Amino acid sequence: MAQTHFINCRIYDGSAKKTTVGEVLLQGNRIEKVSNGKSGKIKAPGATVIDCAGATIMPGLTDGHTHLGLMQAPTLTHPGDIPPEEQILGAMHDAKLVLDYGYTNCYSGFSCKPRNDIVIRNEINSGRIPGPRFSAASPIMHVTGDFSDARMMHLHRGSVCIFVDGPIEMRRACREMIREGVDHIKLTISGDEFSGVARAEMLTTFEDEVREACHVAQSRGKEVVAHARAAEAIKLGLKYGVRVFYHCDFADEEALDMMEAKKDEIFVVPAPASTFLTATEAEEWGFTKDVLEAMHFPRKMEISCKTINKIHRRGIKVLPGGDWGFAWTPLGQNSRDYELFRDYYGIPVVDSLRAGTMYGGQLMGMGDELGRIKAGYLADMLMVDGDPLKDVSILQDVDKILMVMKNGEMHRAPDTANLARRQRSLAAAE
Repeated sequence: MAQTHFINCRIYDGSAKKTTVGEVLLQGNRIEKVSNGKSGKIKAPGATVIDCAGATIMPGLTDGHTHLGLMQAPTLTHPGDIPPEEQILGAMHDAKLVLDYGYTNCYSGFSCKPRNDIVIRNEINSGRIPGPRFSAASPIMHVTGDFSDARMMHLHRGSVCIFVDGPIEMRRACREMIREGVDHIKLTISGDEFSGVARAEMLTTFEDEVREACHVAQSRGKEVVAHARAAEAIKLGLKYGVRVFYHCDFADEEALDMMEAKKDEIFVVPAPASTFLTATEAEEWGFTKDVLEAMHFPRKMEISCKTINKIHRRGIKVLPGGDWGFAWTPLGQNSRDYELFRDYYGIPVVDSLRAGTMYGGQLMGMGDELGRIKAGYLADMLMVDGDPLKDVSILQDVDKILMVMKNGEMHRAPDTANLARRQRSLAAAE
């Protein structure tokens, strides 16, 4: 197998508190050797050499709450109005876009149509379209009257949901989606402040329904992910084996204790964009100050900041993934999560970057071979212009992402002429 030798680079390995100067050698699609400078230069005669000119090599990123095909929706109901042909094409373009920005792994928050995620995942895996490794979700398993229920007595409107009421309907719907090929089932166990009839602290999906969803999924080797803002929703999910929890704003001390007891088994993805960018950058789409006050957003923001910080300090894995894909949270801005984590939750960049790389590999079920720059790991690697631990905003600039490699294959190859100019500039400055 061919070897590729990256020299003259800084390395962020996915777990360290700082970057180091070193070299990386690939053998085929895996990392063969890593030198941190102290261990000396790597000898690899015959390897293809890429001089990084001081740029940083780091693991590919993982987004824990991705929506492919939302088409920058201005409302929760808008995706239901999009014909399936247009939506699957939109998801295909979204898959390439997030990979362009260095997201080599994405865990879906929900599928916009029953088979959209499945089809996109299969097309990516076949190599017919570019995209990240993708864990495919079901649409949201919603009960009647939940926060995304846009139906009316005189008018049926679709959204991103499969409506189920009671354990028997839940059992059938989950079995159906698993038959079609999803990787995980998406539940909403609590409401949200986007609805006046199913608010965030309300339990909307009941225990027998949660139990059946988890029982079916686990019996077929699948996972369950849950929208769970309410404390009681978190407790129900923990009781029946939900692996990934979205939001968790209103976790009380009992819920926090239960989460900490399972911190090696679960992941929390708070999705800050869905809260904070809705409150600060979505007035054009109707989220005025008065509307936000009526939706109790200021209270939710204040509580969310404190709660997610507590979750992080208890050692529970808190991952980036911001509910990107709506009109005011467009895909491509995913890496704003790192600044949102720092500015709202008080989570240091060094911790959130570890979550977006090393813990991301664990989320994808590949923690022993994904999310690190480490010998034996798969070559999911980015080359970035700068040190992300010192200035994480560089990950938001596609021009500063000089290379994207997934599974040892170049998605975006580095411009060698540009790297040579960069090296000459650095040499002249010395």
